[in-house]
Amino acid sequence: MNILIMGPAGAGKGTMSDLILKEYNIAHISTGDMLRENVRNSTALGLEAQSYMNQGKLVPDDLINAMVEERIQQPDCANGYLLDGFPRTLVQAEVFDKIAKKIWKEVDAVIDLQVKFEILEERITGRRICPKCGAIYHIHNHPSKVEGVCDVCGSELQQRKDDTVEQLKVRMEAYESSTKPVIDYYDQKGVVTHIDAAQKPEKAVSYTHLTLPTIYSV
Repeated sequence: MNILIMGPAGAGKGTMSDLILKEYNIAHISTGDMLRENVRNSTALGLEAQSYMNQGKLVPDDLINAMVEERIQQPDCANGYLLDGFPRTLVQAEVFDKIAKKIWKEVDAVIDLQVKFEILEERITGRRICPKCGAIYHIHNHPSKVEGVCDVCGSELQQRKDDTVEQLKVRMEAYESSTKPVIDYYDQKGVVTHIDAAQKPEKAVSYTHLTLPTIYSV
């Protein structure tokens, strides 16, 4: 099964992905992680991407598409993939569909996580991250045992610079203009399940099971 998971910043894509991966033997692919790994390993694609990044330019779509095509053909994707953070634009979606069809890896389902802005604001502004081990907390929903201190390694927790209301508004505008058309594109194909991500992740996953019984079969 091949799944795309979409939603704005703070919608809970990471949490939802973790719950799905616990049950189904498919690969979780984050395009951000994939790009960083290619750069870190100095692959041919990574070196080319690094040249754009060094100039302060965005990595072009055709390069990202090539990385994704290569990644979804790896052995851990034999049973399928859960793709997070891609495609972000309608052009990327159209190109990716051609690539996926060519290698028999077409998208089976798209999970669209929907959350009101007020809830996203509370989630984003309350998030705290450990700069050392990467553990994530929330001052209300998942606080550390000692305020401001990581439970895992004892480091001082930090708030990311872009975890502010102002930055959230910018990211939401970008999401609405770029990524919503992607969801509409897949909606026309009849493969989108819209999930109320304001509810607990476990309940959202249960709803996904009910609405996509053919996709979620082992």
